[in-house]
Amino acid sequence: MPKPITRNTLFYGDNLSILREYIPSESVDLIYLDPPFNSNRSYNVLFKNESGTASEAQLTAFDDTWHWGPTAEATYYDLVTASPAGIVKMISALRDFIGTNQMMAYLVMMAARLVELHRVLKPTGSLYLHCDPTASHYLKIVLDTIFGAKYFQNEIVWCYETAGKSKKHFSRKHDVILFYSKSNEWVFNYQNISIPRKRGKHMKIGFDENGREYEQKVDRKTGKIYRWYFDEGRLPFDYWTDIQFINWEEAQRLGYPTQKPLALLERIILASSNPGDIILDPFSGCGTAISAAQKLNRRWIGIDITHLAIAMHKARLKDMFNLEPGKDYDVIGEPLDLTSARQLAQDDRYQFQWWALSLVKAKPVGGEPTSRKGKKGSDRGIDGIIPFIDDPKGKTSTAIVQVKSGHVKSGDIRDLIGTVQNQEAAFGIFITLEEPTPEMITAASQAGFYHSPIWQEKYPRIQILTIAALLTGATVQMPRLSTAAFKRAPRVKKSTGEQAELDL
Repeated sequence: MPKPITRNTLFYGDNLSILREYIPSESVDLIYLDPPFNSNRSYNVLFKNESGTASEAQLTAFDDTWHWGPTAEATYYDLVTASPAGIVKMISALRDFIGTNQMMAYLVMMAARLVELHRVLKPTGSLYLHCDPTASHYLKIVLDTIFGAKYFQNEIVWCYETAGKSKKHFSRKHDVILFYSKSNEWVFNYQNISIPRKRGKHMKIGFDENGREYEQKVDRKTGKIYRWYFDEGRLPFDYWTDIQFINWEEAQRLGYPTQKPLALLERIILASSNPGDIILDPFSGCGTAISAAQKLNRRWIGIDITHLAIAMHKARLKDMFNLEPGKDYDVIGEPLDLTSARQLAQDDRYQFQWWALSLVKAKPVGGEPTSRKGKKGSDRGIDGIIPFIDDPKGKTSTAIVQVKSGHVKSGDIRDLIGTVQNQEAAFGIFITLEEPTPEMITAASQAGFYHSPIWQEKYPRIQILTIAALLTGATVQMPRLSTAAFKRAPRVKKSTGEQAELDL
């Protein structure tokens, strides 16, 4: 039986395994999940049988996790052999109807996780599943079976305006959020999420004895008179048009492709939890749910399967709240010593690379934050960059970072020197799992120094940092005035009210 989690925690890894190994039953107050799914994929691709002959380019849009293959087949087997009869009937019927394709793989993988999410949810807890119209109808069937149709509360339609148009169908400008409770008793703080009540031309407006303004309505059947006070606002309907998609120019935009607005998560968290409650996001992405929970004085658990996402989480928590991993919250699943670092490099070199870059707060070059796949195309010898400002006029300079997990030699340093020169970078950082050879150290020292025009100090133009040294506190030698590797999240101001304010 897993022990209760007593600190805010980020987990790196497969959320199914983490839920089973770390999260106790009935320990979470609110779950929000936005599982990866590409809404731009057409139905003919989604429902294409995996044994077909369609273009391989079509099949690479999804991660391997969401293809029908050995993993999906094994998960399906577990569901039909170890689940209650209702779940067995549901998932078997879906397979007969849909077939063994990417959509079915997605539903199988989601069903297994939703079973575990139902287990960890408290009796008074709620779950919000964020999806798009290509899968929402199937997911609702899965949720009806696992949670019970009587515990369905809302299908929230989040409407937004973004760029793009089509001449073959109406513009697709909404997501679906499925809201389920675990029992008949669930937390819902309607007073925390009221929005302004609009005034209409034909409203009957009145004032009570205290001077409070209200709209008066009469029930035509019963004749009963109702008063709706303007200072109390009203509860949002189940279609939300007042929260827009994040524009690329907005301060909170971090460059993550599926990033959701902080206001969206704040509404959900304010409605369905109380201060001190535990919020779980098993597909935590760039960490919006975690940031909203932290801002609103909730405890939180975040899970993601890429080290790139975990690195973004840590950067965001530092930028917004000045929180440090290990000190203010736990991170489980990242290498803590050289042995575990070697194991990560052996298991997945791209995850090792992203993790290693996070040790020096470098921004990875190439790759997708939502994918476990590595970068595409030529990287020109660049695995990551550290942008920084070291110029009186505010001009940005760049440090180039290379990561090596295997055998290293002096030629690698010479290649890095060439890349730094070709890219007109300030200096280069060479991160290595193995110890550098004496020839590498000599080659690096012969590259000279970078001179800071602001600080009037010099820094080695080529710096070699081992993983062992980074794990024991070694850092890059560079000017102190630097920019964030990821786009910086706005700092949160403390507030005496339940909602804090963003410092934009």
